[in-house]
Amino acid sequence: MPRTRSLAWSELKLGIVSVTALVLVALLVVAIGGEAGFWAERFPVKSLFTDVQGLKPGAVVWLAGKEVGTVDRVEFSGAQVEVTMELLTSVRPLITDETTASIGSLSLLGEPIVDLKANGRGTPLQDWSYIKVSGSGGPFGDLTETASSSLEQVGQLLTDVRAGKGTLGKLVSDDELYREMTAFIGSAGRVTEGLSRGQGTLGAFLKDPTAYNNFKGALENLQTMTAKINSGEGALGRFLNDEAMGRNLASTFSNLEQATAKMNGNQGTMGKLLTESELYDRLNGTIGRMDAVMARLENGEGTAGLLLRDKQLYESINGAVTEFRSLLADIRRDPKKYLRVSVSIF
Repeated sequence: MPRTRSLAWSELKLGIVSVTALVLVALLVVAIGGEAGFWAERFPVKSLFTDVQGLKPGAVVWLAGKEVGTVDRVEFSGAQVEVTMELLTSVRPLITDETTASIGSLSLLGEPIVDLKANGRGTPLQDWSYIKVSGSGGPFGDLTETASSSLEQVGQLLTDVRAGKGTLGKLVSDDELYREMTAFIGSAGRVTEGLSRGQGTLGAFLKDPTAYNNFKGALENLQTMTAKINSGEGALGRFLNDEAMGRNLASTFSNLEQATAKMNGNQGTMGKLLTESELYDRLNGTIGRMDAVMARLENGEGTAGLLLRDKQLYESINGAVTEFRSLLADIRRDPKKYLRVSVSIF
């Protein structure tokens, strides 16, 4: 009897350990599977690819970067490859006839996955429906496509350079342009060497401390002048900062504008002169007559013209004036000599 009891207890312990191990395995599977565990509700969908890039059953299915299912089967369907996927029922509203599928990758060197683009618009797909296929996807799909495009562009660029297209292509293939570039670089080197030696105006400015100090002093004087102007010192400073002067200037412009408006409105002498043709004609005629008189004077016509042109007449008048002045002087000295009064009584 004791031996029988020992065997029964051993079997019981073995059963308990086995059940516990199974429970742990199940919990481990659930923990690893997450939402895609064994007890999660799923629905099947399909896609047809021309190239699955090594996709295998059990691969991950992503929806907008989140794991939502796994690949169940990968089989040929004619010239294409049919991929059957099992997705979580919770994402069914996002799997519509507008959703697209593509082959992506978990990393640059990782295993391929199926990447779905969520689209709430459209009609939700039924079980075993086909999801439309787009280009390469996944977080590294676009990077791979961009890298391929960049490599193609680099190849095209190298081809153009070899063919002598563009500036770089001409520089590589055109001997004359190469010689010109070499000469230009040599000239630039000589100019730089001359500057370093202090040759020329710019070289002297770089090497001569006096020129630098003079330039620095000029800048300091300019800063001092600007500070004085900003503080209102001097005529320019007062002009820029004095509000009264600004108001006076504005008033002057206003008065000038009013005067201009009056002249344009035929007001005042200047306005009439600008707008009335009769006054202009009279003034023009007067000026014309004055020109004629001046012309006659220039030609020596008339008394005034003779006086201007005839030297003898001028000297005669000048002599008469001199004699008259002498007579007046004698009269002042001895008036009795010239003024005699006689009274006679009849």
